[in-house]
Amino acid sequence: MLVIRCPWCGERAETEFNYGGEADIVRPTDAEHLSDREWGDYVFMRKNTLGLHREQWVHSHGCRRWFVAERDTRTYQFKSYEKLGAHAMEKS
Repeated sequence: MLVIRCPWCGERAETEFNYGGEADIVRPTDAEHLSDREWGDYVFMRKNTLGLHREQWVHSHGCRRWFVAERDTRTYQFKSYEKLGAHAMEKS
């Protein structure tokens, strides 16, 4: 079983969490002026990184807070966690 460390609650089973997609995606400020192609790129196109990848997670069966985790997609090992708007916390 995969263990994920919530920055607020500590280590918990992966079944308590939900993946929220790639982190650091910035919503366009002028969305009403985007073409259908540009809007589609924003909504659907993601990096699909092999290696270290920043992801959003929510502790849905716990504190219900969102956080960002850096995970190696080759090994599934989590490298760091951070509360939204905070500096990265190393996994101990």
